[in-house]
Amino acid sequence: MEPQPPPDSLFWQGQSSKDGAVYERTCKGGPDGAPVTDTFLANTPPGAPPVDPSVVAQQAVAKMKLAGPQIASPRAAGSYIVGVPMWMWVRKGPTTYGPNSASASAGGVTVTATAEVKKIVWRMGDGATVTCNGPGTPYTASYGKQESPTCGHTYTRTSAAQQGGKYSVTATATWTVDWQVNGSGVNDQFTETRQSQTQAGIGELQVVR
Repeated sequence: MEPQPPPDSLFWQGQSSKDGAVYERTCKGGPDGAPVTDTFLANTPPGAPPVDPSVVAQQAVAKMKLAGPQIASPRAAGSYIVGVPMWMWVRKGPTTYGPNSASASAGGVTVTATAEVKKIVWRMGDGATVTCNGPGTPYTASYGKQESPTCGHTYTRTSAAQQGGKYSVTATATWTVDWQVNGSGVNDQFTETRQSQTQAGIGELQVVR
């Protein structure tokens, strides 16, 4: 800025000209390309540690309140049959599947992060593990007894011997988080996991002649 702000200006953020200089930046990032102006203090004050943008990204993720998958099937109150394909799927929402975005700031650094589930690993309780690269396909009666095209499992034995007479099913979602430092080319990616549980009661269909 020319001239630089006076020593008592809020632009200095509690620092002084010994710590650097105040800059004004205008970008056409507003609605319909309208100019948006911001100011910042360049140069890290002596003795102050630099801000790690990945830490700020984690703070942005904390604002999203990401949760485990919202399991629609299998239902804990449902009844399922040995040898009949089970369809697994989850309901999509901002906190349970994404996409979800948030921003956080620290030390003059602002990071925007976007998170979305990329895969869900199902542990079916019978020793089987199923990895699904998506939310799964909701079942309708028109599908009959065919297998799910995207996410399913077929039990080969009943759950009668399990605690409570049901298999314990765990769904672990892997969230991919893409983040970038606003106003710069700095960006990166990391993953987070969240977990949900349900139960599946598996019985046998008896044929009486």
